[in-house]
Amino acid sequence: MIATSERPTLNDKEFRKLSLFIETELGIRMPEIKRVMLESRLHKRLRALSMDNFESYCDFLFSEKGMRIEFPFMVDVVTTNKTDFFREPDHFVYLENHIVRPRLKANGGDCQFDIWSSASSSGEEIYTLAMVMEGIREDFQRLQYTIAGSDISQEVLGKARKGIYHMSRIEALPLEMKKKYFLKSKDSDSELVKVKPNIQKHVSFFQQNLMDDQYSIRKKFDVIFCRNVLIYFSQEKQKKILMNLYRHLKDDGCLFLGHSETITGLNLPYVSLAPTIYSKT
Repeated sequence: MIATSERPTLNDKEFRKLSLFIETELGIRMPEIKRVMLESRLHKRLRALSMDNFESYCDFLFSEKGMRIEFPFMVDVVTTNKTDFFREPDHFVYLENHIVRPRLKANGGDCQFDIWSSASSSGEEIYTLAMVMEGIREDFQRLQYTIAGSDISQEVLGKARKGIYHMSRIEALPLEMKKKYFLKSKDSDSELVKVKPNIQKHVSFFQQNLMDDQYSIRKKFDVIFCRNVLIYFSQEKQKKILMNLYRHLKDDGCLFLGHSETITGLNLPYVSLAPTIYSKT
């Protein structure tokens, strides 16, 4: 292992080449202020490949073999995957009380609901959505729902599919919710919990780069969550993503963005329902 004092650094040429590639391929802006962050995250790839400088790493990454083998690993370390259960809880309250329950009441308690978590990361958001829907099903037994989760990173999608988390990740959840939706390990020394099959059966996962011109999924959704993603993109790329998501919303569908995100000034065909919550015009 390379000693901390000898850790390689990105020179200007290497940083420009990598940052341009990341923005072109992933749509993620990588300005100068993110150089140290990029350097730090890529150190683990240098260690994994037994390389001691970024020149060798760039030569490999941009080779035909590197594009095939290393590019997916580079995506995993570059993309941000911070998430929590019930993050930005106002969104889930709004979803339940202003979208799902009113629609169920209007349809006599009979409704099919399809949700897409478009940047689902390691699964906390998608399983939170499933817990919300299961809670509603206690009052509306005929409610049917599916939740699709996508991410650009295969690594986090693998974690999401497993639905296994450290107990500390669910520490803030009410005890009743922990008992209802999570299984503790049979190993008394283990600090892991697993999402129960009764909610896992409603979810599915697929890989998707939101910057693609067309998405691999063809269906339309009642609700799309795309939270804390747009902040990494230029306005031009934000508009592209938001219009792609628009085409995947049903006519009465709703879009949820992160609390630090807005479509103000982008001139898009959305109507504001509440802060960071939008519907089709």
